[in-house]
Amino acid sequence: MDKLITLWSFIRRHKYLITVGTFAIIIVFLDENSMIRRIGYAREINQLQGEIKKYSADYEENTKRLNELSTNPDAIEQIAREKYLMKKPNEDIYVFENDQN
Repeated sequence: MDKLITLWSFIRRHKYLITVGTFAIIIVFLDENSMIRRIGYAREINQLQGEIKKYSADYEENTKRLNELSTNPDAIEQIAREKYLMKKPNEDIYVFENDQN
């Protein structure tokens, strides 16, 4: 019985501290929108925004290439020569490979 009385007096003395501590535990760990989940979501958002920037840059570059291909017939020849190793008659092509080890 003495233990119960001392426990009750401890609770009465520190009721605000216990309430704030319980609230903090619920907010940080147990809640559906806990701080741990919010930090994870913030990291995911930053990662996705980086991907958006990367894909936007790729889109801009590809759009520029497409516009150049549709307006400049020499660009088609250049891409055919560089990417597909096509050549004109009586012409030799040399391919150099870079070893980056």
